[in-house]
Formats: sequence, C-alpha cells, structure tokens
Amino acid sequence: MISATELRRGVIVELDGKLYQVMDYQHVKQKRTALARVKLRDVQGGHTFERTFQSSEKLVRARLELRDVQYLYGEGDLHHFMDQETFEQASLNTEQLGEAINYMKEGMSLQLSTYKGDIIGVELPVAVELEVTDTEPGFKGDTATAGTKPATMETGITVQVPLFVNQGDVIKVDTRTGEYLERA
Repeated sequence: MISATELRRGVIVELDGKLYQVMDYQHVKQKRTALARVKLRDVQGGHTFERTFQSSEKLVRARLELRDVQYLYGEGDLHHFMDQETFEQASLNTEQLGEAINYMKEGMSLQLSTYKGDIIGVELPVAVELEVTDTEPGFKGDTATAGTKPATMETGITVQVPLFVNQGDVIKVDTRTGEYLERA
C-alpha cells in the first residue's frame, strides 16, 4: 500500500482492478486537508484522466517484473522484442508502447515490464543516442548564442537542439522529457 502523498510520476497503481500510471502529480493544500491531484493513464487502454485523492487515502502499488530485452524490429503496428536470457520473443503493438516508440531503434536494450504474467510495456533508459536526420544548417558563430532549432531524429521525433547541431550528428535525448542533453 502507498499513500496518496507518496505518489510520483511513473508510479503504477491498481485501482478498481485496472493498472494506472501516474503521469503528473500535484500536491494541493486546502484549509483543513491536503489533496493529491493526479493525472493517470490506463496502462492497457491508453486513455488518461485526472483524479483527486485525500492525503490519507491508501492505494495499491503494482509490483512489476522487469526483464532485459532487445528491440528487434517493427513490422506495421507490431514491434518485436527478444528476452536476452531465454531468447524468447514477445510482441507489443504501437498503442501499448505509447511515447516509448519515439525513442526506440533496432538493437537497443530496454526492459520489458510484466504484471501477473501479462506484458504491460517497456521501460526506456534515461537517455538514448539518436542521429539527426534533418535540421537547418548551423552557421559560424551559432555557438555563442543560446538559440534552438527543431531537428528530426532517426526515429521520427522532433527535438529542439542548439544551433550548432548539424544533420548527421548523434545526440543524447532525455526519454522522460524529450529534451536535448548533449552531443554523443
């Protein structure tokens, strides 16, 4: 059990027999009580909603099992993974992967999360290295300013990068926020 005040972004809880991931958390103080305003995403359904909990409410925290897997390839709506210990293969559709699909490339290692034997989704590393496939060219002197420009990565996601980053560069991107971290 976990109290509503202990909820944080990324925590998965069980409500009414379904799994929900905390997407956003706000602690709100009122006259007599404290509240937790939480944005939840249905892990299997994908829809999001907001709910408010009293600070004294207790929730069931879901215990997920994590297995190391390698992303093999995507084929239409299905994406295939291989367990690195047993070499068994598993498939997830694009809806189950959610935002993670924007950071996955073939051959990368991630963790597959399961709950009571059912595959829930994947856990990405904090930062991934992606190649810039399209961006405006940088010019001499661009490193002196703090401006940014949009750049399209090899996975199709668009990231705001500093002006000195050029097409073909490999950069590190934070998978939690989608922000540029540094050149790789």
